[in-house]
Amino acid sequence: MKKHKRDVIISYGWSFPSLILIALMVVFPIFYTAYISLTNMNVYHWFDFAVVGLDNYFRALFVFDSGFLSALFATIVWTVVNMVLQLIIAFVLVSLLNIQKLKLRKIYKTLLMFPWAMPGYVSILLWKTGMFNTQFGLLNQWMKKLGYEAVRWLSNDISAFICCTVVNLWLALPFMIMIMDGAMQSIDRSYYESAILDGADWLKRTRYITIPAIAPIISPAVVITVFTTFKQFDVVYLLTQQAGAKTGSGFHTILTYTYENAFITNNYGYSSAISIIIFILLLVLSARYQMKEGDR
Repeated sequence: MKKHKRDVIISYGWSFPSLILIALMVVFPIFYTAYISLTNMNVYHWFDFAVVGLDNYFRALFVFDSGFLSALFATIVWTVVNMVLQLIIAFVLVSLLNIQKLKLRKIYKTLLMFPWAMPGYVSILLWKTGMFNTQFGLLNQWMKKLGYEAVRWLSNDISAFICCTVVNLWLALPFMIMIMDGAMQSIDRSYYESAILDGADWLKRTRYITIPAIAPIISPAVVITVFTTFKQFDVVYLLTQQAGAKTGSGFHTILTYTYENAFITNNYGYSSAISIIIFILLLVLSARYQMKEGDR
């Protein structure tokens, strides 16, 4: 018993430096952000800021024209649209890749993984300048050849949302394709052979065999993708909100909205309150997912 206690104490002793580092890099910033969220700290009150209580939270949650609620709604729509499209496109592509006797399957899979071979920052800027640029972009070159005027793709809220979605799909699809392909290949082919003998067409085989079989396997990937898409920043920021290269679009996710309040308008108290709200939202979603997993 004494040896066990000694081993525990030694283990905690070896872990203590790491725990201090975690506390300094994770725990302290959370509490400090929570404290700043209760103040009016901004560029005009850098040292002489005062505690204002929950005013920043009230402004974010109950003042409609503050911009937070519209950014939150846009983020929810952004997450749902991207998630649905990723699942549909990945399922269609993986189904095509798993057709029996398909030639050059490995080459197709390699090409579909290509977006992962490029840094995300580079890919986003290539899309911005190579495809969506008003003067030199490939899309507007096609538009001009068809006799139409050039379109400012990233200046309108709706078209900017669509462009951001396209680029995010380009970056995110390889992950979903890889997971879904592995899940689909794990299905015993005898199930399909039996279904074909029973006269089941492709739709019935997909509904009663493929989807139920891959759903438990891809569910963790879906959850990861939902969280990643919900807190997406770089795609929206680099395409529409980059400092010195803003396109005029008002499309914001909650992270780009928080960034703008923190580093453009320098309203640190308000942006800290939004950060805490985002943290709580993600914490609640994570806890709910863990509870569901625990019930299984």
